[in-house]
Amino acid sequence: MSTEFRTGSAYGRVDRSTTLRFTFDGKACTGHPGDTLASALLANGVHHVATSIKYGRPRGIMAAGVEEPNALVQIEAPFPEPMLTATTVELYEGLAARGLGGQGRLAATPDPARYDTKHLHAELLIVGAGPAGLAAALAATGTGVRVVLLDSAPEFGGSLLGTRETIDGRPAQEWVDAATARLAADPDVTLLTRTTAIGHYDDNLVLALEKRTDHLGAAAPAGKARQRVWRIRARQVVHATGATERPVAFDDNDRPGIMLASAARTYLHRYGVLPGRRVTVFTTNDSAYDAALDLSDAGVEVAAVIDARPAVPERLAAACAERGVPVHAGHVVTGTSGIARISRVHVAERDGAVARRRGIDCDVLLVSGGWNPSVALFSQARGKLRYDTALSTFVPAAALSTVRTAGAADGLRTLGECLAGGISATAAALDALGVAVPPVGVPAAAAELPHPALELWRVPSPQEGADGSAQFVDLQRDALVSDVFRATGAGLRSVEHVKRYTTIGTAHDQGRTSGVLTSGIVAEALGTSVAELGPTSFRPPVQPVAFAAFAGRNRGELFDPVRVTALHAWHVDHGALFEDVGQWKRPWYYPLPGEDMDEAVLRECRAARTGVAMMDGSTLGKISVQGPDAGILLDRLYTNMMSNLKPGRIRYGVMCGVDGMALDDGTVIRVSESEFLVTTTTGNAAKVLEWMEEWLQTEWPELRVHLTSVTEHWATIPLVGPRSREVLAAVAGDGLDVSNEAFPFMSWRDTVVAGVEARVCRISFSGELAYEVNVPAWYATTVWQALYDAGQPLGITPYGTETMHVLRAEKAYPIIGQDTDGTVTPQDLGMNWVISKKKKDFVGKRSFDRAENRRTDRKQLVALLPADEHTLLPEGAQIIATETVPAPPVPMLGHVTSSYRSDALRRTFALALLRSGTERIGETLYVPLDGRTVAVTVAEPVLYDKEGARRDG
Repeated sequence: MSTEFRTGSAYGRVDRSTTLRFTFDGKACTGHPGDTLASALLANGVHHVATSIKYGRPRGIMAAGVEEPNALVQIEAPFPEPMLTATTVELYEGLAARGLGGQGRLAATPDPARYDTKHLHAELLIVGAGPAGLAAALAATGTGVRVVLLDSAPEFGGSLLGTRETIDGRPAQEWVDAATARLAADPDVTLLTRTTAIGHYDDNLVLALEKRTDHLGAAAPAGKARQRVWRIRARQVVHATGATERPVAFDDNDRPGIMLASAARTYLHRYGVLPGRRVTVFTTNDSAYDAALDLSDAGVEVAAVIDARPAVPERLAAACAERGVPVHAGHVVTGTSGIARISRVHVAERDGAVARRRGIDCDVLLVSGGWNPSVALFSQARGKLRYDTALSTFVPAAALSTVRTAGAADGLRTLGECLAGGISATAAALDALGVAVPPVGVPAAAAELPHPALELWRVPSPQEGADGSAQFVDLQRDALVSDVFRATGAGLRSVEHVKRYTTIGTAHDQGRTSGVLTSGIVAEALGTSVAELGPTSFRPPVQPVAFAAFAGRNRGELFDPVRVTALHAWHVDHGALFEDVGQWKRPWYYPLPGEDMDEAVLRECRAARTGVAMMDGSTLGKISVQGPDAGILLDRLYTNMMSNLKPGRIRYGVMCGVDGMALDDGTVIRVSESEFLVTTTTGNAAKVLEWMEEWLQTEWPELRVHLTSVTEHWATIPLVGPRSREVLAAVAGDGLDVSNEAFPFMSWRDTVVAGVEARVCRISFSGELAYEVNVPAWYATTVWQALYDAGQPLGITPYGTETMHVLRAEKAYPIIGQDTDGTVTPQDLGMNWVISKKKKDFVGKRSFDRAENRRTDRKQLVALLPADEHTLLPEGAQIIATETVPAPPVPMLGHVTSSYRSDALRRTFALALLRSGTERIGETLYVPLDGRTVAVTVAEPVLYDKEGARRDG
């Protein structure tokens, strides 16, 4: 493509000495450093860059910044990224992009870029470095106040970069350069370019996104974060965020070549690009004349200025006449023609007969329906807005004690007002900080107020029976005026409801060009005022942010921290494979050479049932409960009594939610009269601690109890099997009597193991004679190795979580979260014995009496024995009553919760939640599997050592 629409060197701030090559839709193009993708496309004569999502209409570049509703592109190189606006993508060498046909494509490979977060504190934060923001920052220099000035553009200057304004009698750019240099030299000032404030939260927390290497493409340094989220805390904040030009709705107002007037002026002065050859301007206010005059001076033919106001300001009419630009006052654009791009506008008198409309040939139509102050951040900070009838838009009603607006964001209309407003905002902020306000002179700049604008939201359609079905309000959502009328016709009276009904303002541009326009059209439909109707709410982020930026470095192992026990290195050295359990890496099983998982697990199970085995149980949650009222707290949280537990003894307990459903289970060790040690399941450790703290702090603050997580303080080593007593006796100190009489089941002893002070508990989660050896984590490897060495003559075998699951399932010990699903009570698990009949109350007790929880057909825990002893039922498989699967809907009786191969039972088995399960013991039911059904016999859940003789030693 040729760059025939690039101006001479008198215009633009791009670096013409360097040429950048890029592709768009597979076609080779060129641009320069300083270009955006949008400006480079326009320079190459490309207007049609996307296709609308709903109607498939061609769409072009409408704006020059984040307010762009049309030009969404997919970046293909150097890394695929969808849904980016061409107006905010800085051009770089090798960029490959394509226009979107409604939707983008996510990358198939992980993003190789880095992202990070940084915290920053300041007395004064200024958002926006246009004329008001720069003046505000300059007013604070030399005061010793820490100032942060940020702007989304690569360089400061804001709107001044796209105009021919003068300050103090010289080009505004010279003032910008001098101001930037002065601020950079102040050690108390932090300057952030390419940084956008995306949200203003409570206590003046402002989140800002800095794009650090996006503009470098493949040349970005490998070690530098691509984007950074700044978390800025400031005592005072000034929003100098400028204003956004809005369009007017008329028939076929979405064709490529229809552009905001200010955007065309920006492309001319900032990028040295002409939007077209023959331009028509449609406006309701003075600002569009600047674009018309500047383009005319640059050699563009301005076919006409269509001003909806009945009279044109004399100064502007004279300037147009001097350049031979026709001006039509009291006229409006009623529609457009064109195929891939606009080729003609249709013009008629605003209050005249539509039949007298005429056409004007052009390749670009510039539109200005007024200006909307960018008040999203101010509104997020809970600032109130009011409708300004002179501006036909919403402006800040008043400053907050810590948040102020300045310049165009405050509704100011001239450069002189904006400069003065920035200085005034800083003066107020410094005064609030108790800092003396230095005398600051206001730079001289244009201060002549523009003539009143006309409030015009849409031009009635000239089509017969017009309903607004060709007039677009939100171009990104393909939302029409007719959609708004349909919403109000359905009875909706709130602009918030209309927004949700039509989806207007919910796209990536957050309603920047459509929000106030919608309020105006809704007000028109309801016969009310825009002031009464009000605006829609503004919510962060104010522009799209990649999830990767929010995640920062919290990705992969840093997103979900990997926790390993003190014995992890030993497990690795001995060939363990691992599974993730509640962020922990737990040994899954230890395969020997040539073994698959089934063979390894069966071998480990055999060792635990016939000899001796050991595992790493350090990940179990451990919570120290201390205080005079510790027993009272535990009585209220557990279903059974804990306060009557004697020191030296252990009790199993179950916690329930307020709905009576099992929340977690574990053991409670009484250490002393005022101290207990609670254990939880690995995955629920944090949840249970939070649950206990919530009740303690919000419901029972009078209880004298302290809770401390000690999970990582203790290494826990279950020693399991009929010969475990021999191994423990060989390693424990002389003071520990491991006999059954001296050390009974569910008791604990403090002793010495392998020369280390230890707490040994007689607990079994396997159903075998077992001990849990607890030592400080520092000594875990020493004690583990000593036990392992002592057990070598007996064939001691390390086992993992899969074997643990098999052993406990044979005994019907449930795992909360696997054998339960949030709808299971302890009674459903066959654990009526764990519900105290002595306690007056505990969390969940009253819910047991609900009719729903007392139904006899509730799902209950049972065992399933497949008729084919080698068939392994899939976990989650459904259970039905018939051998053949009936036509949908299929009545399901329950589902499989756990399923294993058992060495002890010499067969496969499963646990299941089954409706009326205890009444179905002995029945034959069926499980659909791979297009067939498998017959299963319902059995009592405990399948191994029902009397517990092996566990009791």
